[in-house]
Amino acid sequence: MKRSITTMAVMFSLIGAGHAFAQSEPAGPGTLEIMIAPGGETFFTQRNTGPSFGNYDLGASLTYNVNSIVGVEAEFNGALGISQSLQFGALNGSVKTPNLVGYSGNVVVSARRRASFIPYATGGIGGLSLLQTTGLDINATETFLTGNVGGGVKWYGGKRWGLRADYRFVTVQSQNDAPAFFGQTTRYGHRVYGGVVLNALK
Repeated sequence: MKRSITTMAVMFSLIGAGHAFAQSEPAGPGTLEIMIAPGGETFFTQRNTGPSFGNYDLGASLTYNVNSIVGVEAEFNGALGISQSLQFGALNGSVKTPNLVGYSGNVVVSARRRASFIPYATGGIGGLSLLQTTGLDINATETFLTGNVGGGVKWYGGKRWGLRADYRFVTVQSQNDAPAFFGQTTRYGHRVYGGVVLNALK
């Protein structure tokens, strides 16, 4: 009985010490952050003959925080095509949308930190590749110039990790030789995602 009480006392002491240590660790951004976004959505609105459609979004980014306010970010995302009801030319029914690959360089401007929550604004330029989808007359990979603006909030649960929620308004520059489904006129999209932030350098 005494042994059980002693064992439990030691366990509670270790748990308490670990909790106190975790509380003493400063929560906040690191100099170098890796973000992994396992889930989100990219949605493009209808424009002329191009129909509106949404894809499942996932991605990752690498952010270097120059100081507590300004950071630069390299971002990569994939918007995976899903089956949905579309009206496009002779098509009127369930169609799988094309896969998209996006990449951009962004500037991130953060508000001064309040506790562990940091709101931020961001914007940048990059590219968007529309992958071949023969059922929609997309016969080759097409790449477009893009711009994005948006913002979000980061929450840090400790010195090494946090969570991030992000929204972007995306503009895709038109091309004369683009397929009718996407890209003959400038397209506008919305991208939202949630991700996990890992501090590589503190």
